[in-house]
Amino acid sequence: MAEPEADLQALQFYLNEYGQQAEIFSRQLEMIEQKRIESLAAIEGMKALTADRDSPALLPLGGGTMVRVKVGDPDRILVNIGSDVIVQRTSGEAIAFLQGKITEMEAMEKRVASTIEQLRTQMAGVARQIESTYARQERPQG
Repeated sequence: MAEPEADLQALQFYLNEYGQQAEIFSRQLEMIEQKRIESLAAIEGMKALTADRDSPALLPLGGGTMVRVKVGDPDRILVNIGSDVIVQRTSGEAIAFLQGKITEMEAMEKRVASTIEQLRTQMAGVARQIESTYARQERPQG
């Protein structure tokens, strides 16, 4: 029979590993959500630009500074389609592209959230095993 102390160390190791994995997936979930929100904001910005062509837009310069600009042709949008490849699309095509990416991100969010839930379930099981092992150790030997 394995030593109870070794069992507890192994269980604690698993609990720590699951916790670290859950933390990594939680950060990944936050990054996906941030990208999804940015894509939604971009869609709203494109819609606003095409709806009111005379309205100025704010162009971020960095360091918290912006300048008002007038967009000459708001129907020509430059879109990063991946691997730093940028293509020109109409605003409708750019919106459709971003909506597709948002759908992909939402599916990814569900998968990552499911993985986090599985890890938490495993963590709860390991925590119960640790408690059980402690309880057995504390019982008087008969």
